Amino acid sequence: MDLENLHKHYIHYITKETEKHNIDNISRTNAYEKFYIKHPDIKWSLLAGVVSRNAGWNMTDLFLPPFKTMLGKHERQQLFMTYERANWLIFSDAYPQLLIYQLSFELGKPMFQLLEEFNVSQFMINEWNRFWENRNFNRLMIALIINEQNVIQSPVIKQKYFKHRVFLGIPYLLQDFLFMNAVLLPTVGKEIYGEYVHDFTNISKRIDLGKKLAAMLFHENIYHKLLNFIKNHPHTGSRYDYEKHHNLSFPKSPWLRLVYPIITHEDDVRIDWYKIRKVKKKWLLPIRPNIREVKQSFYKKRNLLFAYHHLHRLWK
Repeated sequence: MDLENLHKHYIHYITKETEKHNIDNISRTNAYEKFYIKHPDIKWSLLAGVVSRNAGWNMTDLFLPPFKTMLGKHERQQLFMTYERANWLIFSDAYPQLLIYQLSFELGKPMFQLLEEFNVSQFMINEWNRFWENRNFNRLMIALIINEQNVIQSPVIKQKYFKHRVFLGIPYLLQDFLFMNAVLLPTVGKEIYGEYVHDFTNISKRIDLGKKLAAMLFHENIYHKLLNFIKNHPHTGSRYDYEKHHNLSFPKSPWLRLVYPIITHEDDVRIDWYKIRKVKKKWLLPIRPNIREVKQSFYKKRNLLFAYHHLHRLWK
């Protein structure tokens, strides 16, 4: 097979594999985590798996009584589509990068010229080539955090529908003001670690959040406990995956595939964000780990939600 046809074969394979695993939140999470187990040098893949698990939990939360009390069906569908669209976009951009790294690893030579076929930003093409030369695992992880947050900035965060229907809506603003959302790093022990999500529409804040989570995730006191949880708990989309270990008397959120259909996404023509936005120097700076055990504070807020739901029922 000549070089041109060989490249076409690689592109076809990567396209099909990405489509196969970009079906829903479950398949994406599994793909990220399986890739990390096979290639632990690509640390971002484990971070992506953990964040994807949290996205699934946020999706199925919308079927719990307090959320059904506070939000109408249409509002809950809009929030689901926000999580789903961002989830889908990031995977469609990142998974071809992971597969092209795997191909390069197997062939023993860089194949990152193929990234152009998948509309990957020039920023990441440069970073993958840099990584191949210097093997700076942490810089690559931070670069991927920067890239994926820029990937969703225009088509999700700044897109008119999501901006006006979700990010400027009362439910989102109230949750943001009260710090109701958190990305959790669960264990099978007593602890649940994590970071609260605030000012999600601010790209620098999202990049900082990703770096904080990564620093915490790979800390020696957390990494093995979290990896043990992931290896032994297939992702269902339900918080019960970890809540069953923590003596929490909350209603079980449903399995994701029992309540949500497969969503078909339209892939708009992508503009390389790197051509319209500069990379801030502070984005590339690492963040020191700050170990945050959030189980008590997070579930205090959940208790308030359920208390509101019960009072609402009594009042009605």
